[in-house]
Amino acid sequence: MTNDGMIDLLVARLLRDHGKSKHHWRKAIGPIRLYSRDTHPHCNWNATPSGSIRDVALIESLLDDLRFTHPLLTRF
Repeated sequence: MTNDGMIDLLVARLLRDHGKSKHHWRKAIGPIRLYSRDTHPHCNWNATPSGSIRDVALIESLLDDLRFTHPLLTRF
């Protein structure tokens, strides 16, 4: 999966489960940062969500869940 695909997946899940808008969730999630697999062999991506305490908690929880099923992302 790509980093753009991960953002799409996050937005779809958050929108389905918690409402609001795609724009709201994309802005709250922010960019997905990719790291080298040489230095991060078990999980090579991270996001730093922003927004309300509730939104950040929802996003962080979903990020934790998705790291188990999608630990490695690609750029393309």
